[in-house]
Amino acid sequence: MNWIAKKISETRKIKGLTQEELADQAKINLRTIQRIENSESEPRGKTLNLICEALEIDSKELILNEKPFSEKSIGTKIVNGLFLLALNLVLMGIIGFLTLDSNANMNSVFGGYLLSVFLPFFIVVMSKKMSGIERMLKFGFGYIAYFLIIMITHGFPRGFISGLFPCLLISLSVLYFGNELIKNRK
Repeated sequence: MNWIAKKISETRKIKGLTQEELADQAKINLRTIQRIENSESEPRGKTLNLICEALEIDSKELILNEKPFSEKSIGTKIVNGLFLLALNLVLMGIIGFLTLDSNANMNSVFGGYLLSVFLPFFIVVMSKKMSGIERMLKFGFGYIAYFLIIMITHGFPRGFISGLFPCLLISLSVLYFGNELIKNRK
């Protein structure tokens, strides 16, 4: 199945439409939908626009993103993985320094709370197309690991009283529910 056919089929199923319903809404022949989803033909021009309008997706984006993620080179995947690891370490360090550090005062803890909202919100804005769970796993796995490390080394009371655990919870919540926050803003 080619990428456009796969995207059309997946979007149709997510929206709970049958092929017949999509054909009716797009005002095209049912057999055309079947051929597209079976990769027997590729929609172009007016047909593609009608299907995209019915499914409420952008036809330009569909064409531009035709190369699927799985076809990226191994080098690109390694660089992306290393970037995510570095980003998670930086995020862990910032929140930990502002809350758990022995020199942390009320101002730095307050700054930790603010950053635990604004940094993940910025990530949400920059990754609108990701699902909440995908975003939380990519950008929040450092927070989860940090929570576990502090639980083992210092215990729950130290992590909670310092403000670290509430900051981690806020950050993970913003990463997971961020799409809802953006939807409500529009």
